[in-house]
Amino acid sequence: MKVLGFGDNIVDRFLDRGIDYPGGNSVNVAVFARRLGVEAAYLGVFGDDELGPFLRESIAAQGVAVDRCVVRPGETGVSHLRVDDGDRVFLGWNGGGVTVREPLVLDAGLVAYASSFDLVHSSVYSRSESELPKLRTRVSYDLSSEDEFRTPAYLDRVCPHADLVLLSCSHLDVPATEALLGQVVRRGAGIALATRGVEGAIAHDGEVTVSAGALPVAEPVDTMGCGDAFLAGFAVSLLRAGWQRAALERALRDGATAAYEQCLVEGAFGGGRPILSRIEK
Repeated sequence: MKVLGFGDNIVDRFLDRGIDYPGGNSVNVAVFARRLGVEAAYLGVFGDDELGPFLRESIAAQGVAVDRCVVRPGETGVSHLRVDDGDRVFLGWNGGGVTVREPLVLDAGLVAYASSFDLVHSSVYSRSESELPKLRTRVSYDLSSEDEFRTPAYLDRVCPHADLVLLSCSHLDVPATEALLGQVVRRGAGIALATRGVEGAIAHDGEVTVSAGALPVAEPVDTMGCGDAFLAGFAVSLLRAGWQRAALERALRDGATAAYEQCLVEGAFGGGRPILSRIEK
């Protein structure tokens, strides 16, 4: 079983800690899938600045293959954050750097490579929308929480090419969440999955709607990557069960377990290093 993260990578710069951590939605899902025991790889663009090798080496150190990635002239994406009482606070970013500005276009060779995986995961932060129709395997896609990625036009670009769509819905009540999930499936997604923070998660496939509670974390270390961990746990569980409707409830529980464990980790998957003094903080 193999999972590919396709698209974004970024350095999560925690200004309160003075530490840079490797991360990125697509990277995180690949790393978390690898930790769940499946073969994993990452496919994307690294910048040629000094942060690019840091990211590449950090990902490879997790047992995730990066041999098909490319390096382009330009800066690495950096997001600036701090942690307040275990919750991350986003302070801004540089737009994702060259990874987002010049995203990877899949040629015939890369299409064949990506399609050899059991699941390819990407996100709104990857600018991969145009590449999704090329893939010939299961696709998961993270729609995050921003309204700009929930318009009918955007959903119509992504949903017909996604077997699983993840949405962060902690700011919505249950009726609004279920309505959004229904819209996503009607526009072509196989399964729509909503994470709702401490309220748990809901999955809908057009026929059934299944929900599960979250596992309470008394003292979270860091919520960075918890949604990505949930997605990885859910997707790997479904893959192992043959991607069957009957497995949705178990997949939700496995996702909740993965998210719980992630809340006890500093950074997305560790590997932090002090911010170098010559890099602007």
